[in-house]
Amino acid sequence: MLFVDRADAGRQLAQRLLRLRGTDAVVLALPRGGVPVAFEVARELRAPLDVIVVRKLGVPFQPEYGFGAIGEGGARIVDDRVVRLAGLTRQEIASVEGRERDRLNRRLGQLRGSRPPVPLAGRTAVVVDDGAATGSTARAACLVARARDAGRVIVAVPVGSAQAVASLRRDADEVICLHTPVPFAAVGDSYADFSQVADAEVTSLLGQSLTCAGTRNAAPDPAEVAVEAGGVRLSGSLVIPPGADGLVVFAHGSGSSRHSPRNELVAAGLNQAGLGTLLVDLLTAGEELSRPNVFNVALLAARLTAITHWLRGQPGTAGLAVGYFGASTGAAAALAAVTVSPRPPVAAIVSRGGRPDLVGGRLALVRTPTLLIVGGADTVVLDLNQRARAQLRCESGLAVVPGATHLFSEPGALEQVTNLAGDWFGRHFAQVSQITPAA
Repeated sequence: MLFVDRADAGRQLAQRLLRLRGTDAVVLALPRGGVPVAFEVARELRAPLDVIVVRKLGVPFQPEYGFGAIGEGGARIVDDRVVRLAGLTRQEIASVEGRERDRLNRRLGQLRGSRPPVPLAGRTAVVVDDGAATGSTARAACLVARARDAGRVIVAVPVGSAQAVASLRRDADEVICLHTPVPFAAVGDSYADFSQVADAEVTSLLGQSLTCAGTRNAAPDPAEVAVEAGGVRLSGSLVIPPGADGLVVFAHGSGSSRHSPRNELVAAGLNQAGLGTLLVDLLTAGEELSRPNVFNVALLAARLTAITHWLRGQPGTAGLAVGYFGASTGAAAALAAVTVSPRPPVAAIVSRGGRPDLVGGRLALVRTPTLLIVGGADTVVLDLNQRARAQLRCESGLAVVPGATHLFSEPGALEQVTNLAGDWFGRHFAQVSQITPAA
């Protein structure tokens, strides 16, 4: 046997891919058997892991004999030679495709849940399976990755037939296969343990990858800082990944501190995406005892402005674009802060379950690109944000996370917030070529 099990195969396969560690690579697993292999690869490469679902198109009277495959995003492969040999009609082909498309969509919902796919635009997609007998499924996966604008596609499998490897080279930029046994009978022949992978194992491994995977920038440990802001000293946790394009200041809401587990999770995701973060208490310990301070938007906005000026006077952060991530009343403070036109201006704002209504008529003065993120089940706040967006006169967006409540505690909800925020900040930080420190 070549491999003890799929995890062993993944560890061996990862050694051939170590050159991708620290790059923008994304590992895409073909479920179910490819997930345990891909999990080990992603862990070694410190890369994000996602599933890429495709369905084989089987000849109606012999389903195990495939005439093609389909994938998400409309990707489709049909082997005309098999179609001719089987004598399939267009109606038969359409019937099989329709049935498999429905199954594919259900499968995606089961495995990925509410999490959006990991962005692939311009990145290296590494398609991983536990083996390739014919290569048709992996070929469909290549098409899906290209349809999602992957910059480069690599197929990596522990074992495969020579014929499959040759066919994959027509669709992938690179094919890595550790072993091509001759004669080749079945993928499972190369494993001592080739037992079926359960859906529960797949979802567990995907969940674990959210916490153990890194991305193109490994973030350092948070540095505890004391921020001078308007005559008071505020405590904060600062993270600046190598090569960061910008820094996101978190404005907590409803009296939350910099230790808010929700904002810490979002901040960690932004750090993995190469963005700096500052989790900072907007109120001192004494001020927090007075409940009215929690809703004093003017005070919180003034603190945010002072924090921004402090950042632009520090050697490690002076040249970074600055954005605000506000939650609840913190979002109102972020919007109010940018109406005083700080120089240089704040590059972008993201609001999570925010209360823009607390800003009042000053919303029309906001000129900073603003993304409002609201839970679909948070109906009252959703209505407030819809009304607020109608008043904004800047570039804006409203993103609704289906089924999420005000605290986004549902599985996968905060991951969606993180992805949306990362894309918004990344795009607008990229437009800021240089920020001149305030005098």
